[in-house]
Amino acid sequence: MKIALVTDAWEPQVNGVVITLLELVRELERMGHEVAVVQPGQFRTRPCPGYPGIEIAMRPERRVREQLLAIAPDAVHIATEGPLGWAARRCCLREGMAFTTAFHTRFPEILQAALHVPLPWGYALFRHFHRPSAGVMVPTRGVQDMLSARGFRNLRAWTHGVDTALFRFHAQAERHHSATGLMRPVSLFVGRVSYEKNIAAFLELDVPGTKIVCGVGPLEHALQARFPEVRWMGVLPRHELAQLYAAADVFVFPSKSDTFGLVMLEAMACGTPVAAYRAEGPAAVVADNRGGCLHDDLRQAFFGALGTPRDTARARAMEFSWAQAARQFVGHLVPTRTGPDGRHFVTQASQLT
Repeated sequence: MKIALVTDAWEPQVNGVVITLLELVRELERMGHEVAVVQPGQFRTRPCPGYPGIEIAMRPERRVREQLLAIAPDAVHIATEGPLGWAARRCCLREGMAFTTAFHTRFPEILQAALHVPLPWGYALFRHFHRPSAGVMVPTRGVQDMLSARGFRNLRAWTHGVDTALFRFHAQAERHHSATGLMRPVSLFVGRVSYEKNIAAFLELDVPGTKIVCGVGPLEHALQARFPEVRWMGVLPRHELAQLYAAADVFVFPSKSDTFGLVMLEAMACGTPVAAYRAEGPAAVVADNRGGCLHDDLRQAFFGALGTPRDTARARAMEFSWAQAARQFVGHLVPTRTGPDGRHFVTQASQLT
């Protein structure tokens, strides 16, 4: 099957959505599918307002339409709600092509924090975006229930996975040059240093040991100035990141708005337990404290996670696989239809699996 994947999140961006889509494409290709990715690197771009480090396509409508018509896909999936996502949505509606979408990120909360856009306005815009979708893929049951309560329809559960070969298990916290000589326990956060991550809640924790932050983002310089005692690592290559996960005693995930939290799975796969709030993303990943500790008080979660055996965290991570996620994704795809210009987009539904 030929799949057109349209995404505003792609390399060189470093975030959970990009990792998810890269792993998805690899698994789909292993399954024998052909994936054509429409992504920002193929267009003129400019920095995203309020979110430096993220490049977005400028006026992509005509080229997106040309690419989709040239690809002549059996299925179209629009992964993000940025300029490329909107352009692909308009093209599909104009050409009579059915498509699926995904809700990876709670952007209404980001718009509220970064640009003071009222939350109901943000969700109204995103509800409009996803309304014509034949299936809106969401990563957890909690997100599915939240979106359903806000009037979203055609919601489909789509889990994620983790590379358990890259993120290998370590029975005890390993030595890493970044953690050499640091006071234990070492607590780690990995992710965008941005509004929605609630990182200050981690950095303000009154807990023993050393805190490490790995990531960049719009709040990086301000938080570095406030918390100079924290070890700031920037962005690391994936193999070094795996070593850093393994060197930590606890992974702290302070976000209350993430829809999933892939970094938690990566830490757990290395044996590092997670401390997080009781929120939708962590609840789906950590699961009844099997991968660490969830608590309404992040400090209590920190100490609870320190008491979680590393093999228990690894066992929970092993329940997720990219192969399973890819099969689930394919099962949610829909065949495209013939456009008004007579171009051939028709695929039998049975060919999608």
